[in-house]
Amino acid sequence: MTTLLALRSLANRPWRSLFLLFGYALGVGVMIVLLAIGEALLTQARDERLVGGGEVTVLPSGMDVEVMKTGGVGGLYFSIDNARFIYRQLLASERLSRSVTVAAPQITRKLLYLRAGGAEYAVLATGEVPSRSEAVGAVPPLVSGEWSDDAGDRRWTTPTPHELYSEVDHFHHPPEGLANPESWGEWHYFNVLSPDHRHWAFISYIIGGEVGAGEWGGQVAITLRTQEGRTRRFTATIPSDSISFSTTTPDLELGSARVKLLPAAGAAGSNGAPRNASYEIHARAREEGGTAVVTVDLTVTPVPLALFPGATLASGEFTSGYAVPGLRANASGTICVSGTCERYDAAQSYHDHNWGVWRGVRWEWGATRAGPYTLLYGRVEPPDAAGSRPPLFLYLVDSLGFRALFRPREISYVDGRSITVDGRTIHVPSSAILADARGRDTIRVELTIEDAIATDTRRPLVERGESRVARMLATPYFVQMKGRARLSGVVGGDPIGGEGEGFFETYR
Repeated sequence: MTTLLALRSLANRPWRSLFLLFGYALGVGVMIVLLAIGEALLTQARDERLVGGGEVTVLPSGMDVEVMKTGGVGGLYFSIDNARFIYRQLLASERLSRSVTVAAPQITRKLLYLRAGGAEYAVLATGEVPSRSEAVGAVPPLVSGEWSDDAGDRRWTTPTPHELYSEVDHFHHPPEGLANPESWGEWHYFNVLSPDHRHWAFISYIIGGEVGAGEWGGQVAITLRTQEGRTRRFTATIPSDSISFSTTTPDLELGSARVKLLPAAGAAGSNGAPRNASYEIHARAREEGGTAVVTVDLTVTPVPLALFPGATLASGEFTSGYAVPGLRANASGTICVSGTCERYDAAQSYHDHNWGVWRGVRWEWGATRAGPYTLLYGRVEPPDAAGSRPPLFLYLVDSLGFRALFRPREISYVDGRSITVDGRTIHVPSSAILADARGRDTIRVELTIEDAIATDTRRPLVERGESRVARMLATPYFVQMKGRARLSGVVGGDPIGGEGEGFFETYR
């Protein structure tokens, strides 16, 4: 009877019946697909080869979960650059403490090669921090023994200040196979600004050449400047047999000159904040074209969390590394010229570290305070850029560390000042503007240049370890500026703003 009714209904209303039949079949098909997907998700959730635990998994941009699971070709070089920095200043930072209960760094099935007994074996390695994995419920079953954090785990997650700055600020051996090893250079750079903002010093400790393998040496270069006044340059050249540097700490000795990282002294400062590590710097150099001698004895203390972790750029024969351990720092001590001393007490200061091959390289750079914020901007232009110019980066920090990153296309200069260099008049900036918008975040930085000096880089060994190869630059005048920055914008829905003094560099 049911079959007869169905057939007569189909004959009476064929199109309606077919439409209903199609809808029913489609619904059954969708249900089958959903059940299949659900079963696949359940199977993957039970797969021990996938990272587990927690509520959110953070992966590199573009990484496919299946690629990470199966170890496909796209996963061979899976890594997160500056993972320590991302963990410490983003995921586990005080800024996100209300949203992130705990963060657990993990890496699974990383392809490594083990050499033992003269043989090489391909292995898949997994790494994690036991206490962090346990906190997110991702610890695998422990059959026997004990699995807990060791000293390496602690250094990775919560290093002491001395360990942190050693990680960021150590020296490097030049890589093998450099086409122009004589152009290798590496240096510590410090600047110090007087309380009245009218006197400052640039202090560089440089090693360069075929370091450790051929002809190489070092130089101390110190520039003392009075705003709209006198510039005095002091240098000391040091042979390689009087140089000692460390590839595990920032410590450097150039003859009697030195940079030494000191551990944090005491448990806390007068305001209850933990004390930070500091740099003890000493130098002695003679004035170019004169007999005066400058002696530098300073202690430079970075403000905690105000650092740029470092990056290395490579393009053809060009390699450039840069880190800023002291983006916002304070300096105390003396700078004396022929017995006349200027005293600094918690004066505004800055410290960075550079390394690489610098044949024909130029850059835009600036670092400045702006009220409670500190910002760093820059761009490196290798000699093989073929006319293309990468965007700048603009890196912003506050009292809690990293705040935002922007990528302005250009810095707009107004060359409204004129200065004389070796008898030639050149035009240099009087103001500049950087601006960018990333989603709802915006930033605008207005620079007012209060003073500028320039150096013809065709002179040998000018504050960056170059010799005659600098003649390759189409814009050979290296311009160092001091000025005032005004910051405005919105980050994370909150307005930002402030003003302060800083230093800036470009080429003309």
